[in-house]
Order: sequence, then structure tokens, then C-alpha cells
Amino acid sequence: MLEERRLEVLRAIVEDFVLTNEPVGSKALADRHQLGVSPATVRNDMAALEDEGYIAQPHTSAGRIPTDLGYRLFVDRLSSVKPLSVAERRAIESFLEGAVDLDDVVRRSVRLLAQITRQVAVVQYPSLSRSAVRHVEIVAMTPSRILLVLITDKGRVEQRVVEVPHGVSDIDVADLRRLLGQALHGRRLVDVPAALAELPDAAPPPIRPYVSALATVVLEALVERPEERVVLAGTANLTGSDGSALDFPFSLRPVLEALEEQVVLLRLLGHAADPDTVTVRIGHENDVEGLQSTSVISAGYGFGGMGVLGPTRMDYPATMAAVRAVARYVGELLGTS
Repeated sequence: MLEERRLEVLRAIVEDFVLTNEPVGSKALADRHQLGVSPATVRNDMAALEDEGYIAQPHTSAGRIPTDLGYRLFVDRLSSVKPLSVAERRAIESFLEGAVDLDDVVRRSVRLLAQITRQVAVVQYPSLSRSAVRHVEIVAMTPSRILLVLITDKGRVEQRVVEVPHGVSDIDVADLRRLLGQALHGRRLVDVPAALAELPDAAPPPIRPYVSALATVVLEALVERPEERVVLAGTANLTGSDGSALDFPFSLRPVLEALEEQVVLLRLLGHAADPDTVTVRIGHENDVEGLQSTSVISAGYGFGGMGVLGPTRMDYPATMAAVRAVARYVGELLGTS
């Protein structure tokens, strides 16, 4: 009973601090929340929580604010993630269904997360190592130019104009389309180099030069290009609408510098696996020094991760729900869940 009551006091402190961005006092807690105990008992519970490291006093004669440990206990004891309203779910679905290709899905997702959560949003592109070729199209533009179109099963579209050494006929184009289609359709991108290695030698002699040129372009477009890409949105949200220094008591500079590093952004999403598992890392749980005044909430969507970063003073239930919902919708759009 004593432990449960103190957890209720901690929950009330977290909720009030997130809402007001002001240290919380015992009288305010007793006035705002139906805790069922006297203000004196609330003060005793707050003293115990402070001794245990769950709350702290930012300066003399101030109220209390949650510590990283307090936020962690609050998150761990959440009975459920705050559900989104029907209107919110429909808005997410409608916004994402308007996307025309993979790049648009990613751009829309990161903007949506930043807008919903009012935090910094990070979305990772689907990992190419687990993508496969869905379709290959070849079209003659001129006798010396071929348009190559490659589409992956995750919606990525690559188009390249290929210069060919000699004039190409309609029959040649049909043969090239058939040959590359048979070699690449359904094949994972990591297996594409092996599939292409012997393809020129296996092709009929008249079209071998074309096959060699196309194979080189395929490798450049899908395989040799770095696959780890992330998109960022909402950096301005870090400044906060009230300009309070409590969220970032030292400086925003280390946070902004960390966010400029691609490898750091990928590490933020490193634990994201699926949309049903929402990972929360709070304050010093982040191994990047510049981000130890922030919290990171992330989830996977099948073949990549997404999440948000903001101050430790955030609405965890609502933010966790938003990240999970957007991750689920993106996974459904890309056919990964």
C-alpha cells in the first residue's frame, strides 16, 4: 500500500511537471490530485521519493522535479500506452495513404511524427539488405540510350538513363528486359551482385555489351549506394514554446551537434525491432554524451526504425502511442507487417 501510494505521488509529480514545466510542491499535489491522504503525508512520501533518487529539488525552497530514475519508474509502471483517438488514427492513416512512393512515405512519416509529438522525429529508410527486386523495366529512349527502371518490394524506385555502345533495336530491348527480369525478379539486393556476375557471359553475343552496361548501372543504383539513410524533422521543437531552461539546463549545442551525425541517428534507432515493442531510453540511458539530457522513444516498422527525441520532460504515454501508431501504419503501407 505504501509503495503504491508513493507511485501515485510520483505519477502526479511527473504529470504536473510535464504539464507546467514548474517544480511541483506538496500543497499543489494535494490540491490538484485526489491522493486520499493529507498534505503532510504527501510531504513524507515526497521526502522518501527524493531519498530514493526518483525526484530532486532543482534549487533551495523550490518544489520537486522527476529525475531520470523517476521517469524510468513512471514509464515502467505504465499499465498501458495511452490510446490514440479515432480522429487521430484516421488522420494518421489518411496522411500516410496519400504518399506516392517510398521517399514520400518517409518524408510524410517524419513530418507527421514531429507534428504529433512536438519533438524531433527520426525515420530510417528500409534496410536495403532485406529488400528484394520486384520489377525491372527497360525502355529504349533513342538508339543509343536506354531507360532502366528498378522497383523494390519496399516501394523504392530507381531510374537511370544508360548510354549503350551501339544502336539498340526493339528486339534487343525485349531480350534485355526478359534477361534481367529473369535474373533479378524476387532476388534480395544482397544477392544481386552474384546474379549479375555471370550474366554478360550467359547473354547472346549481340547484346552482351548492353547487358554489361546495364549490370554496372544496377550495381551502382541498388548495391553500391550506402543504404543506411535517415531523415530528420522538427529540430526547432527542441527550443520549446515557453523558452524554459529547465528542459536543457546546460546547453542545446551538444544535442544539436549529436543530431548532425548520421551514425548517431542510426544508433538512436538501433534497438527498434517491431511496432509492438516501443523502446524508451531516458537521459543517461543514452550512450551518446550529447543526448544525455534527452529521451528517445523508438519502434520498428519491419525493415527500419523510427522514433522521436526530446527533453526528458515529455508526455511519455502520448508520445509512445504516436510512435507505435505511425510505425504500424508505415509497416502496413510497405507490406512489412
